[in-house]
Amino acid sequence: MEEILKYFPDLTENQIEQFRKLEALYLDWNAKINVISRKDIEQLYVKHVLHSLAIAKIQKFESGTYVLDVGTGGGFPGIPLAILFPETRFYLIDVILKKINVAKAVAEAIGLKNVKAEQLRAENVKGDFDFIVSRAVTNMPDFFSWVKDKIKKQNKHELKNGILYLKGGDLTEELKDFPKATEYAIANFFDDEFFETKKVVHLPLKFKA
Repeated sequence: MEEILKYFPDLTENQIEQFRKLEALYLDWNAKINVISRKDIEQLYVKHVLHSLAIAKIQKFESGTYVLDVGTGGGFPGIPLAILFPETRFYLIDVILKKINVAKAVAEAIGLKNVKAEQLRAENVKGDFDFIVSRAVTNMPDFFSWVKDKIKKQNKHELKNGILYLKGGDLTEELKDFPKATEYAIANFFDDEFFETKKVVHLPLKFKA
């Protein structure tokens, strides 16, 4: 929890309390269905919560923004971002029902009013979004094919509407067909060694009528 306050010192008391509650909630759920790997649960705040919040260092979401989180698992990156941006709507989807049930339960337990979670494939999502976020659910070409027609026409952020993707390692090959993609090294924002090879990739997408 100290890691969150270190990099996000302007949280409200309510946000601090919501972030604080995540540990007990995920420990409890993990004992039931193993939604987070056993070795990672002890570092929940760095490897999951802070990692999710790296997106906020690239783009702060304006009030009224609509964000789709694809392959959210138990709620990452959607739930930490929803805590940080209470005026932004988040739609969390995953194909695995038990993981979506965890995301729903956690959101409800901490009083998040800006989160909707459903068991759904990305290809079947209806609606247009300002940004589509995800944490390494697949390679970028496949991910792009799932979501390329789900972007709003009107831009209201510094970054153009599109994908904000959490990924690690050398992405040269994976991004070779996406010249407009920009990689942001998370190590520029967070100093934990876990982030040394981690990145946020922004890929602008054009609106398709």
